[in-house]
Amino acid sequence: MSLSNEQVGHIARLARVALTDAEIDATRTKLNDIFALIEQMQAVDTAGVEPMSHPQEFGTRLRADRVTDTDRRDAFQQVAPQTEAGLYLVPKVIE
Repeated sequence: MSLSNEQVGHIARLARVALTDAEIDATRTKLNDIFALIEQMQAVDTAGVEPMSHPQEFGTRLRADRVTDTDRRDAFQQVAPQTEAGLYLVPKVIE
């Protein structure tokens, strides 16, 4: 895909970006280079290649999934203005 100066100017107007003629030409060249790179990447045969979450095959370092804090809900609810059945009661703000 190749863009013309008119197309780049139209895109710039839609984006509300003011470009001079020299800037339009430079932008067209950069965008066409990007489109050429995309076309090269799409031409690569990727059949049978599994997607990777990361380009390097490092194992994810995970910590052990252990409970480290004690349950302090009762202590927190003792200082709350209103609670009911383990829930905090708050004033109605939307009718």
